[in-house]
Amino acid sequence: MWKRDEAVKPTSGPATSTGPAVQSQFSGASSASQPEPRQLSGRDIVNIGKSVVIKGELNGSEDLTIEGQVEGKIELKENVLTIGPNGKIKAQVFAKALIVLGEVNGNVTATEKVEIRDGGSVDGDIVSPRVAIADGAHFRGSVDMQRRATTPQATPPQQRPAAQPPAPQTPAAQVAQPATR
Repeated sequence: MWKRDEAVKPTSGPATSTGPAVQSQFSGASSASQPEPRQLSGRDIVNIGKSVVIKGELNGSEDLTIEGQVEGKIELKENVLTIGPNGKIKAQVFAKALIVLGEVNGNVTATEKVEIRDGGSVDGDIVSPRVAIADGAHFRGSVDMQRRATTPQATPPQQRPAAQPPAPQTPAAQVAQPATR
């Protein structure tokens, strides 16, 4: 087989001799370079093009970039959602992080951050511990920046004072004692 490859190289001339050399370099480079970025980032990125229209629920476990239109509900709770400059979203959005370059109409919940970049637009309420709105961006709605870790810690102390109402019963017992005197 090696002799056949060598026979093919001279037949094609210099273009083929460069071709296999480039192919071998490209193959080595692609096998070495492509897995490394995937290993470094650990995430795949999916794109929805400009001409794509989705109506309904969109769920996934990969980072997603939307350039098209989506109506309904988007859930990427462990991933980053990017709305490209051509993206138009009319949906409730749940994501780890949201980057808006296009338009979002609907409420947004992100566990890490929401970024509305220059030219981006959000009409709806945002719930996220970190929110960044760039100069030139549009936002209309409310922002709730409470951290979820703080909320559960606040709940048990509220339950503890609820356990203290027996303390008001103690004064009632004291009132009962003077009545028996």
